[in-house]
Order: sequence, then C-alpha cells, then structure tokens
Amino acid sequence: MDAREADYAHFVRTRTHALLRSAYLLTGDQHLAEDLVQEALARTHRSWQRLERTENAEAYARKVMYHAQVSFWRRPKVAEVFPADFEPDSRPGADDHADTTVERLVLRRALLTLSPKQRAVIVLRFFEDHTEAEAAQLMGVSVSTVKTQTARALDRLRSLLPDLSVLTEVPEAGR
Repeated sequence: MDAREADYAHFVRTRTHALLRSAYLLTGDQHLAEDLVQEALARTHRSWQRLERTENAEAYARKVMYHAQVSFWRRPKVAEVFPADFEPDSRPGADDHADTTVERLVLRRALLTLSPKQRAVIVLRFFEDHTEAEAAQLMGVSVSTVKTQTARALDRLRSLLPDLSVLTEVPEAGR
C-alpha cells in the first residue's frame, strides 16, 4: 500500500464515525446514513489523488455527502407514514437517564417532521456550527434561503416542543 492509500485508510478509520453522526442527522435513519457515508467515502476515494491537501479530505467528504443528500431529496417522493405521536411522561421529580432519552427521542421525532432542507439547515447550523454563508455554499442555495429555512424549522420545532429549553434560546444573528 502506498502512502496516499495509507493516508486514505487512516482518514476512513478516524473520521467515519463523525461523518455517520452528521449523515444520521441529515437522513433521520441509520441505514440511509450508512449508505450516504459509504457513497461520500467512495467519491472521496475516487478524488483522493486530486486532493491537494489531505487535511481537507473531511470537508470534501462532507460536501459530497450534502450534495448527494440534496440530490436524493430532489427525487420523486413516496409518502411516509409515522406511528401515532409519542408524548413523554411529564412526571415531576423523575430525574434520571430515562428523561434524557425520552427528550432525545421526542426531539428526533420532531426533526423528522421537518422538510429535508430544513433538517439539513438545522444540522449544518446548529450541530456542525457552520455560518449561514457556509451552510448556503454546502447546500448550493442562497444565504437568504438558509435564513428562511432556519427560521421556519425553528418555528416548527418550537411549536412541536414548547417545553424543550434548547429551542427557546435565540441563535446568534448572522452566525
């Protein structure tokens, strides 16, 4: 194995888990996330020789992943049916790990109700901490589209989850 292949193998071993987390947040499904990461890694491997600096490989893979997901969203849709809404048990004084788990499940369910573009904006802006301009560039849309989709997504999440403290904080303007 030559040095470039060894660098690629090291990149895959060290960064796949982080790519999977982002892909899961984009897709909302573990299997789709794995497929998305596999596609991004395959395309990154094909372009590995053209990368000037291998330190930028993760950024390249993420951009490939976002573009592949946007292409997936543009395909014709099949209606999804979700089970009845899940409401957490709101017992006072029940401070244990179950409450945290329930909160995460409720938040995940709420994220799945967002449109794919809104979910992508939320992942890019708040999970991966990209600026509006960076998110717009990664998604191939305008900054105003990112702002609009962010506002709509947060409004939707706040209406679905009025008691979730994370959503009541106002994000920094222009960030």
